[in-house]
Amino acid sequence: MVPPTHPPSRKDARPARAGALALGALATGAWVAVTHARARQAEKRHPPLGRFVDAGLARLHYVERGQGPRTVVLVHGNGSMVQDFLSSGVVDLLAQDHRVIVVDRPGYGYSSRPHGLPWTAALQARVLWEGLRRLGVRRPILVGHSWGTLVTLNMALDHPDEVAGLLLMSGYYYPEMRADIPVFGGPAVPGIGDLMRYTLSPLVGRAIAPKLIQRLFAPRQVPKAFREGFPVSLALRPWQIRAAAQDTVAMLPGAAALRPRLERVRMPTVILAGTDDGVVDLSRHPRWLHRMIPGSRLELVPGTGHMVHHAEPELVADLVGDLARIEAAARHERVAA
Repeated sequence: MVPPTHPPSRKDARPARAGALALGALATGAWVAVTHARARQAEKRHPPLGRFVDAGLARLHYVERGQGPRTVVLVHGNGSMVQDFLSSGVVDLLAQDHRVIVVDRPGYGYSSRPHGLPWTAALQARVLWEGLRRLGVRRPILVGHSWGTLVTLNMALDHPDEVAGLLLMSGYYYPEMRADIPVFGGPAVPGIGDLMRYTLSPLVGRAIAPKLIQRLFAPRQVPKAFREGFPVSLALRPWQIRAAAQDTVAMLPGAAALRPRLERVRMPTVILAGTDDGVVDLSRHPRWLHRMIPGSRLELVPGTGHMVHHAEPELVADLVGDLARIEAAARHERVAA
């Protein structure tokens, strides 16, 4: 007679569960170590391209090119780095007539983003402005792309008499909820977000990066200079994923905080956008901002998507030149008066 079998008691199952948890923890720890090692390998392959300035709350990495009477400061979008502007050709064009500074925003590239601070667009603007002040920059023309426009607008509104002009490209201006906020904001959540950034997020990011990049450039092709010059592996480091997720979450409240202040923008302002931008809606953002900022100039580029500075670098340089000439004429009038 076969003795009856009985399910294991709770007491018997505890060692099995404990063993499974221990194995899971070991596997997670091993994968975290692999992710960290890959991030450091990416940094060895793509070392800093520029220099560093202590901006108080953060240490900023920046690239400086060219000379001239006017300084042009370029501020990149979410998930990006100085290599975006460098690979577009805009920096080389601007450096023919101006001093050009391209800066990694806090948490991107090689700029630090210390924990425990609310890295809003307003705070980033204060940190970048402090870095520019320590570099001896006076009355710059500010050029922002995408999320970076929130930072440049904050700098302009905080220092209205010290900014010579604004060029805002492909920005998110109107505070509206978007699907990418909950989707890409997960790694910003304390605890579970930390685990995601060192395990799942880099894997997912590596898998979807080609499609995301194609969407940014559509309907045009991704330029060879960007494919070869933009280090995606740096963008997938856990600490940069954290910065991008935090900025995704901060995007809507950042735009909402700016909305009541926009009519106070008084320096010469150009709003540039592609008519086929698949990331920000043309009517809800650039056209809306044009109505909000008195005297602003709206430039729309047909057949161009979100990465308008890659599609039309000469136009970007010409628009900056227009802003510089307006500033020079205004300065001459002040002196004559």
